[in-house]
Amino acid sequence: MSDAAASAPAVVRVRFRLPNALVVMVGCVAVAAALSWVLPAGAYQRRHDAATGRSVVVAGTFHAVEAHPVGPFAAVVAIPKGLEDAADVVFFVFLIGGAFAVVDRTGALAYGVDWLARRLADRAALVIPVTCLAFAVGGALDNMHEEIIALIPALLVLTRRLGYDAVTAAAVSVGAAAVGAAFSPINPFQVEIAQKLSQLPLLSGWSYRLVFLTLALAIWIGGTMRYATRMRGTPADDAVASDTPATARHGTVLALVLVTFAVFVYGVTRFGWGFDQMAALFFVMGAAAGLVGRLGIAGTADAFVEGFRSMTFAALLIGFARAIYVVLQQGRIVDTIVHGLVTPLAGLPVGLSAIGMMAVHTAIHVPVPSVSGQAVLTLPILVPLTDLLGLSRQTTVLAYQYGAGLCDLITPTSGVLMANLAAAGVRYERWFRFLLPLYAALFVLGMLAIAGAAAIGLR
Repeated sequence: MSDAAASAPAVVRVRFRLPNALVVMVGCVAVAAALSWVLPAGAYQRRHDAATGRSVVVAGTFHAVEAHPVGPFAAVVAIPKGLEDAADVVFFVFLIGGAFAVVDRTGALAYGVDWLARRLADRAALVIPVTCLAFAVGGALDNMHEEIIALIPALLVLTRRLGYDAVTAAAVSVGAAAVGAAFSPINPFQVEIAQKLSQLPLLSGWSYRLVFLTLALAIWIGGTMRYATRMRGTPADDAVASDTPATARHGTVLALVLVTFAVFVYGVTRFGWGFDQMAALFFVMGAAAGLVGRLGIAGTADAFVEGFRSMTFAALLIGFARAIYVVLQQGRIVDTIVHGLVTPLAGLPVGLSAIGMMAVHTAIHVPVPSVSGQAVLTLPILVPLTDLLGLSRQTTVLAYQYGAGLCDLITPTSGVLMANLAAAGVRYERWFRFLLPLYAALFVLGMLAIAGAAAIGLR
């Protein structure tokens, strides 16, 4: 070896590692509080919209208001306020987690997963596309996100049994559901609200959206399968809880779970159930499963408590994420951020303004990680601008849908995303490395869809 080679410094690879998700959330709360001292306070006037039943902004009414910077103690107080604001979602996560812990304690879930894994052992390649499609349908029909948290443990057992890792379990569930929701032609929490606010016929443009939903799912499923194949290891044999053969009780409990989901879908679509009704439904399911599975009252209660305990971190992350928005609201800078991002669009050429709207919606979704909340905040401003620019309103809805919806895959201020990753045991930076190329491809697909809609004047 030469002296030059011997004296060369060793190359040390340093892999970036984010801190605990709770630390990230608290850091975002601190950043939001700091912004309240830097950005000027402002607000839009608001009115009640009969079509959506929500309070929406009035375009052209942005004005300065008295500054209200958020101090250190007020920022900390925003954390319990965020938990209070997100209470319905937080308690839904607790109750659905407890219910599935009861189902798991009966042994039915392990046997169901084991039965499925044995039959798919020689056709493991089918698991990823089939599971992705199932969750994508849930996302497209009902904006499924929070409901996935309790299903993550069962998915982890299934994917381990087939040799796949935790990222794969997250990709086929929360990832596929987010893609389905973002490109959905009928998502009531995105498309329908946006079309009502834009005074468009409900479900208009559904066939155009369906084409790009198909392409988006092809990208997601293909990327997930490529990753899973590359990372696949030795299948784990940990799915069966005991050597006792399956009984009729296991089948009855699993049937009870399926019936519950059917009632859940019907209640949401037919009666507009919210998180309170859904939480109550799953609590009843858990109690019934415990009794059918012969756990007894005490055993059922113990299983519920175990489920509550396992969901604590995931549920609290949702409340901590909500605290970020609470701070921005208290600092009176949410409307300022929206106004600052939207105003430059008026100066862009028509073609670029359509794509620019998608980028703006992506940026706005970081401080406002609620797709329905973002719709009522931004679309009343953007629709009049769309008319002035000569764009179709359907194009504006697409820009909102793809920009905000895809951001659900990646924004760390989304408590539900971080809760799902926490339940799967996947660190955010690991998810980010897997997601980045797929997100880029989906973002480009969204831009092409918007450009095409603008070119043909989609109505």
